[in-house]
Amino acid sequence: MNSITSVELNYLVFRYLEESGFTHSAFALGYEAGINKCNIDGNLIPPGALVTFVQKGLQYLEMEANLTCQNDTDVDEDFAFIKPLDLITKNAYELRKIVRDKKKNLLKERYKDKELEKKGKERKERQKERGKDRERIEKDKERGKHHADHIDDKMATDQEDKAEINNFENGASGGPKPMEISTTSPCLPVEIPSCDVTILEGHTCEVCACAWSPTGSLLASASGDSTARIWTIPDGVGRSSSQIGPLNVLVLKHVKGRAMEKSKDVTSVDWNGEGTLLATGCYDGQARIWSNNGELRSALSKHKGPIFSLKWNKKGDYLLTGSCDKTAIVWDVKAEEWKQQFEFHSGPTLDVDWRNNVSFATSSTDNMIYVCKIGENRPIKTFSGHQGEVNCVKWDPTGSLLASCSDDMTAKIWSMKHDKYVHDLKDHTKEIYTIRWSPTGPGTNNPNQPLVLASASFDSTVKLWNAEQGRLLSSFNGHREPVYSVAFSPNGEYLASGSLDKCMHIWSLKEGKIVKTYTGNGGIFEVCWNKEGDKIAACYANNTVCVLDFRM
Repeated sequence: MNSITSVELNYLVFRYLEESGFTHSAFALGYEAGINKCNIDGNLIPPGALVTFVQKGLQYLEMEANLTCQNDTDVDEDFAFIKPLDLITKNAYELRKIVRDKKKNLLKERYKDKELEKKGKERKERQKERGKDRERIEKDKERGKHHADHIDDKMATDQEDKAEINNFENGASGGPKPMEISTTSPCLPVEIPSCDVTILEGHTCEVCACAWSPTGSLLASASGDSTARIWTIPDGVGRSSSQIGPLNVLVLKHVKGRAMEKSKDVTSVDWNGEGTLLATGCYDGQARIWSNNGELRSALSKHKGPIFSLKWNKKGDYLLTGSCDKTAIVWDVKAEEWKQQFEFHSGPTLDVDWRNNVSFATSSTDNMIYVCKIGENRPIKTFSGHQGEVNCVKWDPTGSLLASCSDDMTAKIWSMKHDKYVHDLKDHTKEIYTIRWSPTGPGTNNPNQPLVLASASFDSTVKLWNAEQGRLLSSFNGHREPVYSVAFSPNGEYLASGSLDKCMHIWSLKEGKIVKTYTGNGGIFEVCWNKEGDKIAACYANNTVCVLDFRM
């Protein structure tokens, strides 16, 4: 009999963690076990393979124990005598004893059931004759009532139909409370037609990140196929990338040939403020800087592990990267060298975000948040309070407040004026994957609208929070699977959300409902708006990027 190898078992566990949403655990196992170096073709492994494998093993053990106990008293039953925990903790002899005892008990119960059945038949025969007269009387009564009941039922049905029509017209509904906004209201969202969708094809693995250029119509995408791509998106109606043509996409290859493709997933992309340079972060630990025409300008090497996040500062002279090697590095772009490495975290750095041109925040699997400044050898602020990995940190538009979200199911708002969080946002029921500030409030292009924080969670909801009061404003419940990404429109009036349920919803913050929706062919990892607010890009697990035209 062939036995499973440790490499195959590691791969099954890796896939289980990945499919279950334990992304950090999956990454750690993949990195330490060298999953990317194994020769297993992931396309041949079906979803849920580990669970199926374990279930088959338990079924085999159970069947073995049952078949070993074959004798004249065996019954025709499925093999459901042994609990999974028994199979794991008991030896073969103990399992056989359990099966024998349970089969004996089952036979006793069957004998009792037959005796009761026999007595029941005799009792029914005796009652049969006595019941004939009563049955005849009941039938006569039913005939008399049937006509009247038919009329009453019809009148009741007519009344119910009228009530439902009136309720619909008057806007009455037994749906959720105003705070709990879902798609079950009478006004259904409008599905974005295919003529308003441009499908970008070319990546050969899942697309995990995308970013619009702040100038022009360029869209960058990052994929597990070891490439990033720069797409030129034409105006007008939707089409597939085969219609756009090869001249309108630039392929930024992060590896020569196919030998090491699997170890060079491109994890993140970010444009500088002028839209002239694109930075990419890669699984190989290098940050690369490309011109907007696809030319590689710099390859920045110092990290000893994959890069999880990277950001340009507003001025465009520094690039910030956060890595699995537990550090963050500020790079001098012009000099093409690292300026300072920050080694404060005790776990992988998951996210980084600039506060201004010289200071920034970092978050990690160690539950900590550090605010650092170029030239300083220690953090200028330390925020502790999360009880789980801190997945994301984001400064508000003015750099006054810092928002964070964690596997501990909370989001928190921090201020540089306080050592402890100023607001603890606790209404989610599962891990919070990402957060975004609205482009509203003082210091923005929409100063008359209040500042709002959006949080997206594995509990399938998106929640909006009042930043000043730390109060829950709305809970958007339109998704059925974990929500990985949210993005505000440039005018702050709409919010796009993307989920593993393959749906992208566009919510009107004013109306508190979904106004547009689109269903693709794979889970969505990121959504983003262009600077004009008339196009939204979504990255899909089925290797495509969809660009949606948005018009209201």
